[in-house]
Order: sequence, then structure tokens, then C-alpha cells
Amino acid sequence: MPYILHLETSTQQCSVALAKDGKCISKKKLLTENFSHSEKLHLFIQDVINETGIVISDLEAIAISKGPGSFTGLRIGVAAAKGLCFALDLPLISINTLSIMVQPFFDQKGFDFFIPMLDARRMEVYTSVFNKKQNIVMQTKALVLGEGSFVKQVGSGNCLIIGNGAAKFQTLNPKIKAHFKREIHYPSAEDMCLMTWKKFRNEDFESLAAFEPYYLKDFQIISSKK
Repeated sequence: MPYILHLETSTQQCSVALAKDGKCISKKKLLTENFSHSEKLHLFIQDVINETGIVISDLEAIAISKGPGSFTGLRIGVAAAKGLCFALDLPLISINTLSIMVQPFFDQKGFDFFIPMLDARRMEVYTSVFNKKQNIVMQTKALVLGEGSFVKQVGSGNCLIIGNGAAKFQTLNPKIKAHFKREIHYPSAEDMCLMTWKKFRNEDFESLAAFEPYYLKDFQIISSKK
């Protein structure tokens, strides 16, 4: 009965979940305007371990939300995950952040496509497109939004748009049949559990030495003009 620890730090929300046989049994999350991951992540890990009455040596794998997302958040999460894997001699499992985002919505009727969006810069988002059979229609990319975005991928299908980049798209009066959630949806560790469990059973593990976050874009530093 494997216990797997899940870490999600790709946005302003920091979350941790502990799963047993693919089912979440303990979770912690916090959404703040400023990143609090460096202060909260290890506390949350200890909390979910303590709440379930196990010890950290009972873990059999560590799962990480690999990106795309915030450079700062991803670095903190991946560093913590790799540190635990090295210390405990555990395998590392990674899950695409956009895939995590859409998991809670596949059971909602009336939608043909699900489009997660994470805020990048200006009118750019990290995005992908999934159909109602949970298949990927458009691979993860950094996309500068326009009113005609996604028309080729979804045609006349009903689309649910989620994430902290969705509001950008809504302002453009998109040409697709777009439906928007009133509340912003963030990726959360609890939604990783089933996908991670499938990867664990297939021994689909990352190379600890080589693994890096999926930044999707190069980190950009704006130089001072002074």
C-alpha cells in the first residue's frame, strides 16, 4: 500500500498532498498574493505526514508538479522533491501542471473541451487543450492570446476555460464558445494523486540527476538602464 507525497508549487498557491494507493488521505494548501512557498512547503509536508500517523520513511515516491508556471515556485518545489528523493532513496514522478489543473473538471457535462491557462506575461499564457475524453488536443505551449485563439483546435465545441490566465482571454471576446469560471482555479497537489499512482505502477520515474522543471520559456531579466 504505497504512500506517495505530492508537491505543487507552480503558482501563488502552495499545496501538498499525501496519497495511499492513489487516493488523497491528507492535504494542505495556501494561496497568497506573494509567494510563501519557501516558508510553508516543508511545514505542510510535516503536517500531512503527522496527520496520517506514518513516518517519512514509509513514503515510496515523491511526485512534483513539473510546470509550466512560476520560475520561483517551480524551483522551490523541485528542489524540495529532489532533496527528499536523494535523502530517502525514493523515485521521483513528475506531472504536467496543466494536466493537473483540468482533472477536477472532466466530469462536468456540457463541455467538449477544457482549456487551462496560467498567466505568463502581458497577453501571454501557458496553455493546452484537452477534449472530454481526457486526450490532449493541443500540446503545452506559451501562447500570445488573440480573439481567434483555439478556433482550429475546438471548432464549434463548448469550451471551459480555467486558471489565472483566463481573464485575459475573456476580455478579447473570443470567437470560440468559451465559458469561464467565476472563481480562479489553481493547480493543487490533491489533483495529482491518480495520475501519479498510474505512473508509479508503470515505474515511470524521472532521472534525479537530470530532471529540471518544465519552464517552457527562458528566464528573463530586465537590465537597469542606469
